[in-house]
Amino acid sequence: MRAASQRHTGQDAPNPSSKLSFLEGLFACDSLVEVAQLGVDWLARSAGVRQIVIALVELERPGGARLVGAAAHGVDAGHVSALSIDLEEREHPLVQALTSARPSVIPPDAFDRLPVAFAGERCTAYALPFPLGASRDAVGLVLLGGRPGGPEVSWVLGVLGRKLVDLRNLHVLGMTERRLERERALLQSILKSVPDPVLLTDPEGRLVIANPRAELYFASEEDESEGRRRAVALNNMLFSAALSRHAIEGSELARRELPLVDPNDGSDRLFELMSAPITTPDGKGIVSVLRNVTDLQLAAQEIEENYRRLRVAESEVRAERDRLDLVIDSVVDPIIVTDANGGMIMTNAPAERLFTASADAPVEELLRVRANDAHFSSHVANLFFLEPGERVRGELGLLDPKTTATVPVEAISGKVVSQQGEVTAIVTILHDLTEQMEKNALYEELKKASSLLEDKVRDATAALVRQNELLQRQALELEAASSAKSQFLANMSHEFRTPLNAILGYTSMMLQGVSGPLPQPIVRQLTRIDSNGRHLLTIINDILDIARIEAGKMPLNLARFAPADLVREVLAELEPLIARANLEVRSVFGKNVPTLRTDRAKVKQIIMNLISNALKFTPKGSVTVSVQFNKRRASSPYVSIAVADTGIGIAAKDQETVFQDFRQVDNSPTRQYGGTGLGLAICRRLANVLGGDIRLVSKVGQGSTFTLVLPAKGSLGPKGGSR
Repeated sequence: MRAASQRHTGQDAPNPSSKLSFLEGLFACDSLVEVAQLGVDWLARSAGVRQIVIALVELERPGGARLVGAAAHGVDAGHVSALSIDLEEREHPLVQALTSARPSVIPPDAFDRLPVAFAGERCTAYALPFPLGASRDAVGLVLLGGRPGGPEVSWVLGVLGRKLVDLRNLHVLGMTERRLERERALLQSILKSVPDPVLLTDPEGRLVIANPRAELYFASEEDESEGRRRAVALNNMLFSAALSRHAIEGSELARRELPLVDPNDGSDRLFELMSAPITTPDGKGIVSVLRNVTDLQLAAQEIEENYRRLRVAESEVRAERDRLDLVIDSVVDPIIVTDANGGMIMTNAPAERLFTASADAPVEELLRVRANDAHFSSHVANLFFLEPGERVRGELGLLDPKTTATVPVEAISGKVVSQQGEVTAIVTILHDLTEQMEKNALYEELKKASSLLEDKVRDATAALVRQNELLQRQALELEAASSAKSQFLANMSHEFRTPLNAILGYTSMMLQGVSGPLPQPIVRQLTRIDSNGRHLLTIINDILDIARIEAGKMPLNLARFAPADLVREVLAELEPLIARANLEVRSVFGKNVPTLRTDRAKVKQIIMNLISNALKFTPKGSVTVSVQFNKRRASSPYVSIAVADTGIGIAAKDQETVFQDFRQVDNSPTRQYGGTGLGLAICRRLANVLGGDIRLVSKVGQGSTFTLVLPAKGSLGPKGGSR
């Protein structure tokens, strides 16, 4: 039979060396198509098969797995390349042959659906690997024309099938690895593009996978700063604590807030941690996603604050509406707010009395209300013919619905326009003219009475003219009397001073022992006479100064001197008085204080009087004398000498009284502090004569500050007297 088969094919049986060469070629080949072509060549050369087609299953087709032509012999190559069958066509003979463990004979009618033509229209299909096992999938199909068979065909198909299976497995493995690599790269790209930190940790909390955003917060290098490493360590501790809580709770998906530290700038960040357990090839793990909710929290706080403001605004609007209602209701005149169609939106109580009536009101009352409404609507309609911002005025004759009394009113209407220029409301105020009409009638009566009153006024005016002439004569007489008083005071003061100076002179001589030693009691009496005499001399001098100033005869002796030196001189002369007062007296002298050209004696008198008053009215504390130069205004710079104390102070209502003649804050007979009340009056008058002034700043119980202000250029006032 072997010989008959060889004669039939016209080929010699393949020898072992041919098989060995075929096997070596298969071993060296790593391409499915090349392996298929080797099988075709061997079957044509060694097995004598005239028509051979090998089709392979391609799994990576875009439309799904297909059976496509790979190699052929004795068939048109173009037909083979066009061979492509979808494996989803279950009824196709070649698709069915792929699942058959035995060779399948393809019927002739199947070639109408194939691009390949076989001689005699007969072929046998062998699924590879051959024979096909029950648990294996075919990798290809061999179509042999005619009636091939024999052990050589079975052997080559078996060897060819095993080689194709091995290559397909390698191909599938490589394809799987490439797909896994692409998926891994895609996963890495996705993780890198995610703006939120994503981490995979093992059950012990060790970091397995982390995207760059997570590495920013949970990973650090040895060469990085100590602050960053500490921040990363703190973040890992907080994250581990959160995962431990998740493990204790045992929930599948957990959400919680996780505070972290930004390792770059040390700022606080708030994240929402979402963690869920998963199963990995190495065991179990936990996938965690952290979403930055810092801005969300700030936004939530801002929204809450806005809600709070909105509630406050709503409360204020309600309160404003209530106040508006209260104001409108408290207005005596009727106020009506209507919409653009004339419908009433708001009215106060006086308007309701004219334009509303209860449901059970008499018909006559309802008719009067409608009549009032018709008059009002006719008036408001005129407003639509005016330009925006204009108002319409008109008089309406309304009726009181209950009393039928006539109510003449003046109606003033204005439009409320939106930003788009649309009329949203019309406000009308009705002013009752009844009282005005009554006033007009009364005005006519007043005009008559006024004419009578004018006659009486003319008579009274003539009497006043005569009285004014009399008062003018009396004023002249008073001025003459005042001048005579001043002259009398000046003369009498001079007459008083002459004998008083003699008394003081003799007293001083007796105290000095000119007439011989005196007993101690007489010395004490003479000392009191001397003290009271000098006090009386001071009072006489003050009265004389006031009289001279009033008479305009105060002599001035101009000289140039330094204010600071004058203050030191006064403080030295008052040293005994300062010692008796037991007070701290300080002096402060400013820089660049210029010299003054004015009456040095008058300035000394003012300063001495101010310091004496400060010592007198300061029970405890201190007195500060300061000299400053003020040149804020270049046209009128001035020098200020201020005396500030911590004494009893002066109330605001009494601060001008102390500068009046013979006036003190306490003028009662039982007052605590004595004096004539002339010192401050003379000081201010002397300051005015020198072209300056005295200013007072004081509070009761906190002390007083008297400031002598003198012009730095030495100009004197208009009443400066002789120079």
